[in-house]
Amino acid sequence: MLRRQKEINRKLRKLMDAGIFVLSFWLAYKIRSNWKIEVLGGTPEIIPFSEYAWLLLVIFPLASIVLQSLGFYDRILTLSRRVAARKVFAGCALLSVLIIMIMFLKHDALPRSVVIMFGFISAALILTKEQLLRSWVQSRWGKSNLVRRFVMVGGAADNARLRQELQANPFDGIAVLAELDLKTTPIEELANLLHKHSANGVILNPQHAFFGQIEKAIQICEMEGVEAWLLADFFKTQISKTSLDDLADRPVLVFRSTPEESWQAFAKQVIDFMGALGLLLLLSPLMLVVAVAIKRTSRGPVFFKQLRSGLNGQPFTMLKFRSMVSDAEQRKHELEALNEMSGPVFKVTNDPRVTPIGQWLRKKSIDELPQLWNVLRGDMSLVGPRPLPVDEVNRFDDFSHRRRLSVKPGLTCLWQVSGRNNVKDFKTWVRLDLEYIDNWSLWLDIKILLRTIPVVLLGTGAK
Repeated sequence: MLRRQKEINRKLRKLMDAGIFVLSFWLAYKIRSNWKIEVLGGTPEIIPFSEYAWLLLVIFPLASIVLQSLGFYDRILTLSRRVAARKVFAGCALLSVLIIMIMFLKHDALPRSVVIMFGFISAALILTKEQLLRSWVQSRWGKSNLVRRFVMVGGAADNARLRQELQANPFDGIAVLAELDLKTTPIEELANLLHKHSANGVILNPQHAFFGQIEKAIQICEMEGVEAWLLADFFKTQISKTSLDDLADRPVLVFRSTPEESWQAFAKQVIDFMGALGLLLLLSPLMLVVAVAIKRTSRGPVFFKQLRSGLNGQPFTMLKFRSMVSDAEQRKHELEALNEMSGPVFKVTNDPRVTPIGQWLRKKSIDELPQLWNVLRGDMSLVGPRPLPVDEVNRFDDFSHRRRLSVKPGLTCLWQVSGRNNVKDFKTWVRLDLEYIDNWSLWLDIKILLRTIPVVLLGTGAK
């Protein structure tokens, strides 16, 4: 895993643990005051929590410092539970002692039962959190979200050496799905490997003799919208921003033409999950009514399922409320001559396959609501380029169009709020998507979401 991502993960874990310690202190006080518990003697008198609230400001920063000093955050998450438990209990005991020392120096008293219960409660909650994280990391869902897929490019000997170094760090979240030997295979084959494996990036591991081919490889990665990790320090780029990182303790240049890992990117994921969950709960009555209406007014399933191209072209099953007749896909070829969109995309005004209720669902974009489940699963985002069917992506005649696949597809995007289906030229559609990718920020997502509300309510440009 790259140093930047490791540091973000480390900070997140520190924040979570600090919050758990603060919660544990509050729980210990509540248990002691509500049940008047006292251990090792003493009088269970009730003292207002406000007398101890200042300690929370001490515990919050001190907790992560104590665990860090014990090497708790330097260990690999999926290794020995015994090591984790030993460090957690040592950290909780040390923090409890420090609290007692602080209270002593302040000439203040803290009930012994609060300190003792704080130690046990915090240890239990931290270990529970660690077990949940471990289970998620080792689960199929966790692996699909954490593991990044790469193609390795270089000489056979260089590739073999780097592969051994990566195998020595098996928990780095990197999976090398294919290798390209520059001595025996033309660099143009890289694009096919990226398509075949839906790779997230390319690790470039060249000798000096291959620099001309490596430059072509970086250009291919730019057009595909995937990251290029170069174990070197050269080459000019047209789109990508270059940052220095390390891989297996070796310096690496990352050529990135998409938004990098950051706190804004993490906040986007949180907003996606919480937003999708909240909207699903809020709109579930409406979705139930729509499901019944679809079932009663036309033959066929309630949901329309279709393979769409997700991040870097990875196929996923997208859900929509069915707004067409059940055999719409089989009848698509009959309407090819009426296609109004240039390029590989298929769009028809007054499509005869649309059912009466489907017209209303499309007008209000209600047919898109099941995609909130795709957002919740991590296949999509609330904001991002609209996902296209896999067969349409396979018909791209310009490799640069694939860069729109370099971020997660979304429920809404610049195309949606800039004319929606009135956009007839696929190149304009792609230009708006790339404009979003190149200028992405959390604030841009918020603005697009706000602009989407009137577009949906008024049915602007919907067909």
